[in-house]
Amino acid sequence: MNPIRIGQIVPSSNVTMETEIPALLRARETIAPERFTFHSSRMRMKNVTKEELAAMDADSDRCALELSDARVDVMGYACLVAIMSMGHGYHYTSSARLHQATIDNDAPAPVVTSAGALVEGIKAIGARKVAVVAPYMIPLTEMVVDYIRNEGIEVVTWRALEIPDNLAVAAHDPLNLPGIVAGMDTDDVDAVVLSACVQMPSLAAVSMVEAQVGKPVLTAAIATTWSMLKALDLDTRVPGGGTLLSGAY
Repeated sequence: MNPIRIGQIVPSSNVTMETEIPALLRARETIAPERFTFHSSRMRMKNVTKEELAAMDADSDRCALELSDARVDVMGYACLVAIMSMGHGYHYTSSARLHQATIDNDAPAPVVTSAGALVEGIKAIGARKVAVVAPYMIPLTEMVVDYIRNEGIEVVTWRALEIPDNLAVAAHDPLNLPGIVAGMDTDDVDAVVLSACVQMPSLAAVSMVEAQVGKPVLTAAIATTWSMLKALDLDTRVPGGGTLLSGAY
């Protein structure tokens, strides 16, 4: 069986997506026959500001084209806030446009976005009310919260960690997350979005926070992995991937 090629469209300063998604899919390899290889194309972005995000998003078409040259089987657009900062529902537009770029290059591949994956993942587990943790400054976090709400999901409580530098986001210790969630009122939520950002590491804390709050916990990276597996028509059970990757969805 040939390995499945996973393509990622990654902000140039992102160092987490190429660790967390492979970690999840390597964990899946321990219980399933499929094997994966990982391939990335980068778009420039150093500071998480609306201006840099818009300039970066314009670069995503080139990345999709490059990855389709490698005949990847699926692509993930690995920047949630870039999509959400472009306006309500933009994940539909972006996925369709980038998928068309692969078709035009005679290498059609499904394209999922971390923004769309998070929204769909929340809905898949039946959560109507969520708590959200994000590393962004408050205005961008408010934009993310508003985007999620526009998709019909109630954001009951949220925390912005206010880290503007994207490499500093990657350096945030995931073991700080249980304490951050402990300081939030999660009584009235159906699920916790532990990281609404694919650059903020969170995988190490997912099972801890699920045990702590007694509710499903998901992250942008977990949702993107789930969405990629769905696009590939593969079983979605991944050890250590929390409720969404339990195989039930």
